Amino acid sequence: MTTPPEEAATDPSTRLDEARRHAEGGRLDEAATLYRQVMEAGATAERAQAALGLAVVLESGGDLDGAREADRAAIATKDPEYGARAAYHLALSWERSGDRDRAREAWRTVVDFANPAYLPPACLALAQLADEEGDAAQACEWWERVIATGDPRYGPAAAHDLALRLLDWGEPARAQRALDAALDVVDRRRDRQTHARLAVSLGIAHLEQAIAAFGSVTPTEDSDPEVVPLAIELLARTLPLRGRDETAQEVWRRGLDDPALGEHVRARLRRTFGTDGGEHLWWEDDIEAALRAGALPLLTGEAFGALDHMYAVAAMRYAEGPEGLPAELYDLLGQLVRVPEDYAWGEALKESFAERLRQVMGGSDAPVPPPRWPADE
Repeated sequence: MTTPPEEAATDPSTRLDEARRHAEGGRLDEAATLYRQVMEAGATAERAQAALGLAVVLESGGDLDGAREADRAAIATKDPEYGARAAYHLALSWERSGDRDRAREAWRTVVDFANPAYLPPACLALAQLADEEGDAAQACEWWERVIATGDPRYGPAAAHDLALRLLDWGEPARAQRALDAALDVVDRRRDRQTHARLAVSLGIAHLEQAIAAFGSVTPTEDSDPEVVPLAIELLARTLPLRGRDETAQEVWRRGLDDPALGEHVRARLRRTFGTDGGEHLWWEDDIEAALRAGALPLLTGEAFGALDHMYAVAAMRYAEGPEGLPAELYDLLGQLVRVPEDYAWGEALKESFAERLRQVMGGSDAPVPPPRWPADE
């Protein structure tokens, strides 16, 4: 049976379609008029759709109060789809205007609808609001609700933020479980950034668990001279990775001061020194102190700077030639500027001097090394 033209003109579905076409074409007033007509038609299935459509159109036209009133009308229908969408739209509107309390109320309304399409972002928004306001416990509850939905878009973000708070609270095992679950649902190929953030956070959770495990090994009267010093070394070398340099120094200090284990700990601290034939060289104490303080890069920089300066001074004078110098002294300078073949940074040292020499000799065309340069050993 064909619907008469006069009935079709007043059919809510027809008017909704026409209103959408007006809205898509930028004819906001015409769209708003039709949406209102559908809403006035009574408690029809299209009422919630029309109210949401009116809210969107009014917001586009700058009428925020009218848009929010239309959102509330859609919410009042309790329609599981369009009522939830209207609550979502209303929450975003309040967020953009900076009204946190009303945004929170609207997000809770979204949660009450329990629509699986809008529940995860609503819980995530509530978690962020709670976290920004310093209520970490409440934030964690909301993050856990997001994760429980299994949503691949919002779940990983919630797991990442939850894990950071759990790590702050000293609960790395819980953080690891949350991150493992998130990594199971994230698409590594499509969302590499999220995967990378989760993977790094998971590594940090493992580090924290390792720190706790190493720290649980304490010296006793019958301590194993291999196991306990190993735990001390691993703890002291892992703590700086988490920015706890002072704690690492204290771990080394306590281990070195232990009457029974001190020498074993010192052997582990110095095991990478690589001294020749067991000889104790004068600079080793400074290296040991730098290791304990986490300042080895600083010490290395100072040593390289001094070496570079001394080499440049000697090499520059040698490059000037033997004039004005006793032959023996000039030969001695020649020995000083030779670089041993097995010196790991020899090429870099020579290039540093070569660059200085080019500047002194007036440009990049100057021969480097200059004539009469001695061959390396």
